[in-house]
Amino acid sequence: MVIKNMYSNGYNRGGKPGKRLNRRENFNSVGYKTAESKAEVPEGVVAGRNAVIELLKSGRCIDKLYVKKGELEGSAKLIVSEAAARGIPIIETERSGLDRLSGGSAHQGVVAVAAAKDYVGISDILRIAEERNEAPFVVILDGIEDPYNLGAIIRTAECAGVHGVIIPKRRSALLSAAVEKASAGALEYMAVAKVSNLTLAVDELKKAGLWIYAAEADGQAIHKTDMHGPAAFVFGSEGEGISPLLRSKCDFAVSVDMKGKINSLNVSAAAAVVLFEACLQRNGIR
Repeated sequence: MVIKNMYSNGYNRGGKPGKRLNRRENFNSVGYKTAESKAEVPEGVVAGRNAVIELLKSGRCIDKLYVKKGELEGSAKLIVSEAAARGIPIIETERSGLDRLSGGSAHQGVVAVAAAKDYVGISDILRIAEERNEAPFVVILDGIEDPYNLGAIIRTAECAGVHGVIIPKRRSALLSAAVEKASAGALEYMAVAKVSNLTLAVDELKKAGLWIYAAEADGQAIHKTDMHGPAAFVFGSEGEGISPLLRSKCDFAVSVDMKGKINSLNVSAAAAVVLFEACLQRNGIR
């Protein structure tokens, strides 16, 4: 069964109305702006074997490790071994890909991408809600790969009083400088958990007493849905929506009423409408 979603690909990225940036020209595959100068390494990117070794020693959160395709030699083997032991995703790529990612700086076949902020666990998000004496309010993002969408949703979530955002380890934008910028500073105040399996994360939230709401085109209108209690809201990718397995774990499906000729919203816009309806209900305004 193909699950419909209410998201579209058309959007403006924080610029003037009608302005559209070309993602391929401006950003690389992990959401970091491509450096114009070969000597300029994009923020959050660490290139070169010694530099990556020191990054691993520092204990800083690393989102991904990129290595040149082919047989690994010397310290590169040690780097990959340590990354694998820590559960860091390791991606083999061509030298040209590493050149683009590192801004053209010397990388010796190894480039690491460090997160703009450390991740937390699901239990940490639930603890935040408990400390605020509030019913848990969580956002789950399934396959949101555009850094601007992720940043915009984090911004909305923080403004709406969400306690934390959960993203998958794969098929998701990373907490890059681009995400941080798109969040307009909200990332500093928002707890973000990165998990290996979203369906298991949902199971954990259900055990904690949360109701799970899937945002979909064929769901019940949000203003007709009771969203007062402990809740997590799932938003899927604009191309595929929420994955079928994850959708099957959700308790309810909700949607935004459309009155115009276009029947879809950008995912960050849809998230804003849904989350603020929940915010109004949670605060007794509706």
